[in-house]
Amino acid sequence: MTDPAWLTRARGYLGVRETPGKATTPTIARWLRELRAWWSDDETAWCGVFVAAVMRAEGFKPPPHWYRARAWLAFGRAIPEAAVGCIAVFERKGGGHVGFVVGVDERGRLMVLGGNQGNAVTVAPFDRTRVLGYRYPETLTLVAGLPLVNSNGMPSSHNEA
Repeated sequence: MTDPAWLTRARGYLGVRETPGKATTPTIARWLRELRAWWSDDETAWCGVFVAAVMRAEGFKPPPHWYRARAWLAFGRAIPEAAVGCIAVFERKGGGHVGFVVGVDERGRLMVLGGNQGNAVTVAPFDRTRVLGYRYPETLTLVAGLPLVNSNGMPSSHNEA
């Protein structure tokens, strides 16, 4: 199974981390500049920033309020179940979370590549009960099926703020 181009680009950012304190990680600062954000720090929740930066770099227009995780429910088209590379929007106390589905783990949880997961770009397991919707670019053919991805016993993600 070949990853969509945007997922390949997103994987290239694995390991990018926030800079503690007042400084901002240069990669995150660049995303904010390119997206014309009115803030410039990585202390503000940046999961939507990550998805917007990746999708914009691949030629897709992010939704108007790309910085809000739940705004991604307006991107592309809704799909009924997760697929490799789809954008998954999650419920979270105080807001939401957004990332790219890369597979499922041995417990059936979604393995999601996202920004601001433990203050970094990581792949983490998410319970499907938190999903608000799955989105995929309108003009592209969906590739069904999800590969098994080892979660190494990681607990489900619960705090992406």
